[in-house]
Amino acid sequence: MSAVLVIGGDRLGNITDLLHDRGYQQIYHVTGRKHSQYKVNIPSDTKMIVVFTDFVNHNLSYHVKSQAKAKKLPILFCRRSFTMMEKML
Repeated sequence: MSAVLVIGGDRLGNITDLLHDRGYQQIYHVTGRKHSQYKVNIPSDTKMIVVFTDFVNHNLSYHVKSQAKAKKLPILFCRRSFTMMEKML
């Protein structure tokens, strides 16, 4: 089973449909608004990480980036926009 971790944004809207169309069955979402979410752990079945840069702070993005690098996972930084994600995927 293929999963994606999405960080940032309060609601994903139709972005979930785009990710399902790309073959990701499980979508984990962390808003990043609460201080307790700053130390998010990447689930073991995650195949890709998407970070919405307009909704997260630098500390959270740095923490996620270092975890992704250690696990050799691709990470996608973009604005929360359906068309931008569609272009980048």
